[in-house]
Amino acid sequence: MGLAGLPLLTPRRATALDIAEAQPVLHLTGRVRSSGPRGVTFDMPMLERMPQTSFETRTPWYPHANKFTGPLLRDVLAAAGAQGTLVRAVALNDYRVDIPFEDTQRFDVLLARLLDDKPMPVRDKGPLFIIYPFDQHSELRNALYYTRCAWQLKAIEVQ
Repeated sequence: MGLAGLPLLTPRRATALDIAEAQPVLHLTGRVRSSGPRGVTFDMPMLERMPQTSFETRTPWYPHANKFTGPLLRDVLAAAGAQGTLVRAVALNDYRVDIPFEDTQRFDVLLARLLDDKPMPVRDKGPLFIIYPFDQHSELRNALYYTRCAWQLKAIEVQ
């Protein structure tokens, strides 16, 4: 008997149609395909189910290069059905920064959830940190792109 009749077993990817079942960690509003009355909400298990990317990079915030892991920001935006020209990142302390939507397509910008393979507590810029691959593109190593990194991320407004 062959395998033709058996279903493929693949991990299920998070989509905007999923409903967060654990503590929400990220809310997307604005130009998104809403799964609820207030935009799209992701919990950590939903983000963990998405394809994960890792890279090491030096940043101004740590004394040496660190490994960051998480879904690509473009994948999170796609899962939410986001369409726009601007992504406004909002942190727990209400820091806000505008990121051109184009950055998320041009560069492998991470929505990092792990730092050196460990979850990031709030006191160490977690639980989510938008981080650019600074060491992969020399043009990113400047104040403009450093300011586009938002740690302790809680929300994204798509415009």
